[in-house]
Amino acid sequence: METEFIYWRHHTLPGIKVEEICGGENRPMSLWREMAYQVYSENGREVYREIGHFRNGAPFLIGENGRISITHTERFLAVATLPPTPEVDLSEFTERAAMGIDAERADREQVLKVREKFLSAAELEMIPASDVLANVMAWTAKEALYKAAMSEGLDFAKDIAIRSLPKLGPAVPVYDKSEFDPIRTGEAVVCIDGREFHFVLYSYESEGNIVTLAYSPRCAKFGS
Repeated sequence: METEFIYWRHHTLPGIKVEEICGGENRPMSLWREMAYQVYSENGREVYREIGHFRNGAPFLIGENGRISITHTERFLAVATLPPTPEVDLSEFTERAAMGIDAERADREQVLKVREKFLSAAELEMIPASDVLANVMAWTAKEALYKAAMSEGLDFAKDIAIRSLPKLGPAVPVYDKSEFDPIRTGEAVVCIDGREFHFVLYSYESEGNIVTLAYSPRCAKFGS
């Protein structure tokens, strides 16, 4: 018996739309990702969506002018979207559309073996070496920040600095806004072309994955 793909769309508390696809456990991994993208494309409400990529590798929706960011783990795909920002060029970094998403299995202990490669000395001291969840969250934060910066060649340990990790947010897709306050978010700084840019971090757990959003306080958001 084949397991159906599961799709849901929700607005995260920071005001960023996230669409997730999971399920399809009996599908071969060689086809799973392709089929998951098909599910995403077919759930564009009125129109079929097509994903393109800029020269720097950043994804975009053909014919749309809102920033998107994509992440996937084994049998899990998530696409984050900001509101349309026709006033900016989505092919390059701008705080108005600076956003990235990343996901990793919450129990991925392998991240402990490489933490010295992506964490700075200050971050190594801040994040306990034995805390798998915290290290996975730090890894997803660094990846999400790298995507948001849209600048090739950034050094994870030197150019991307986590000032504080977020607290794990409420389960999706149901949120209680009374549980959300600024204390749940984390802070980070990314150095791009010699300038420092501040970012906010938000993490939640879904389908056994830690999902982290990194976004500029100045970016466009739904409901704002």
